[in-house]
Amino acid sequence: MDLHLKNLFGRFQDQFGSGPGLGPGSGVCLMKVEGISSNIIQSIFRASASLYRSEPWKRLRPGHLFGVRVGKDSDWSGKRQPFQCVQFIGGDGGDIAIYMYRSMSCALKMTDDDSWEMARVPNVEVFRVTYESESFMLPSNKRMVKSLSLEVSGTDRFPVIDVARCMTSGELQFRSPTLEELRLVFAVMKALSLVHPLLRQEEKQVRGLPRMIKFSPFIETVDVQWPSEMFKGHDFVAVTVSHPPGQSYEQKFKKTAMAREDDELEIVSGMINLRVGQGAEVGLRQCTMCEKAAHRDESVCCSHCRATIYCGLDCEKRHWREMHRSVCSLYEAMMSREEELKIKIFTFSCYAENPCEWLGSLGIHKKGMWRRQCSCYSHQPFGLLQCFSTDAQSESWGGLEDGDYPQDLPIQNLNNGRSPGMILMSDWSDYYDLRCLPRSSPVSDILCYPLTLYHILTSVSTHSKNLLLKGKDVTVHYLGPERELDWIKTFAEINHLLNGLGTVQIIMIGPEVPSDLSGTTSTTSKTNSRVKVSFVKGLYQDEVMYLTSPDIVVALNCDLDGHSSWAGAVETVNNMGIPGFFTDKTEEACGNAKAVLRNAGLNISHPVAPNPFRSPVRSCAKSSNLPCYGNGFILGVNT
Repeated sequence: MDLHLKNLFGRFQDQFGSGPGLGPGSGVCLMKVEGISSNIIQSIFRASASLYRSEPWKRLRPGHLFGVRVGKDSDWSGKRQPFQCVQFIGGDGGDIAIYMYRSMSCALKMTDDDSWEMARVPNVEVFRVTYESESFMLPSNKRMVKSLSLEVSGTDRFPVIDVARCMTSGELQFRSPTLEELRLVFAVMKALSLVHPLLRQEEKQVRGLPRMIKFSPFIETVDVQWPSEMFKGHDFVAVTVSHPPGQSYEQKFKKTAMAREDDELEIVSGMINLRVGQGAEVGLRQCTMCEKAAHRDESVCCSHCRATIYCGLDCEKRHWREMHRSVCSLYEAMMSREEELKIKIFTFSCYAENPCEWLGSLGIHKKGMWRRQCSCYSHQPFGLLQCFSTDAQSESWGGLEDGDYPQDLPIQNLNNGRSPGMILMSDWSDYYDLRCLPRSSPVSDILCYPLTLYHILTSVSTHSKNLLLKGKDVTVHYLGPERELDWIKTFAEINHLLNGLGTVQIIMIGPEVPSDLSGTTSTTSKTNSRVKVSFVKGLYQDEVMYLTSPDIVVALNCDLDGHSSWAGAVETVNNMGIPGFFTDKTEEACGNAKAVLRNAGLNISHPVAPNPFRSPVRSCAKSSNLPCYGNGFILGVNT
């Protein structure tokens, strides 16, 4: 009878034990791992909680394999990273976990496409991080959680970390992870929590697989900061995440380059005329190679990526040989996101190849704050547009109807006594609903500046968000302001969205600040303003020593790669070691900014991602067809 019960209980554990298909948990307690300290355990649990909060299991299934590369091979004792492939377990049901394998082939051996159960393959090790409810954890792990006050994942789950191997006999064998493996999983969990939300769903899905979303090939590198007790010589480590494993732009480029070199005549015959828009002003673009003005009827663009513009075939061929061949596939990937980047909730035209014509179609050309959205008033210094005849908001907004722009009033006055507390929003749809604005209102094209700043302060930057939630002051060093110097009134929206919680001091520093404004301070709202804006003329690196220490540095539409004066400012941000966020109009520009920041010694801790509060109005870059939106993409350092 005892033997019968033992066998029955064993089968029960195999079916319902910890981890899909792998059977009972090992009961490994991290406190028993040789060389591990309580600080390391606390850091690992924080990283685990961060990954859990990002909810990857909502979209990801075991069939979605990820390659991870942490640092260099020489960083690891065996001169090779021990586990290089990751999959998410539990999205289809059962215990949720992440599994790491030594290679993609090992992962494929153990992945059953027809079920979330894992196949038992002899002598394949699986590094497991399984999220278990505290009530089901073994006593040793419960004591560890309680004694170290470890961070909880979700409401009541904690990670149980072990390495499992199926023996040739079919039995499972467990071991404790090594300290090196724990360092690896820390970096992987931190990187995955940042990167997996950036996966883009393919439009063409496989029929019959409703639960298995298909994602476009993807690769992204982020810098993860080691806890002080983990790093060896370097504070940061670069982690590259790819889907599928091994995916790289280099591979795609090599294939394309070889195909093109086989028959260079195809390059010429494959050229297509660049025909975009109407009107004389929009007829001129700029050649990517020689920077010569190119009329639309005479210009061509790369037939493969469709992104780069040339004045003729000679420049196209020269640029291909000297530079473009190495980035053509990257540009093709950026162009493939055209449709995804469109914000489709608005009923006004969201394409402004000719800004004057676009403004004219809305009846706001040369009116109010809209005067900064075309070149008609470029002769007027930033911040010094002619004063309006009255101080009416309607005139500031170019004569829009009262219901078509946000009133300078507390939000609770407009929304039935909303209780105090920071208002969080995910996109323009949330904001327009909050402010009861019609989808025909174009104000988002200007409000993308204050709303992007608010998004950074309350959603992207944990540091500033925590300060505001505690009702404290946040000081923002806002670098390189230009047209927003004429839009200071719009920053009143930050005041209203804070909804009585915290205060924000914005210090705008840059060479375009007019001397008449420098040294002055302005309140953004007439009603109990919690947001004040100060102005300082000059270069950041020269003026920063005289300013209040910042909690965060922000530069919007910064074009870091386009102006040499940014070098000193970037070095200053690096020396201060505080969070910094940068936006730009195109993904390419953000990629260039990323290179500038890396070369200055800064680590990219918030990868390039589309900004949900970018302008919905697509404009045209001078020499490319890449999707281009005001404050289109965000990246961050020291976050």
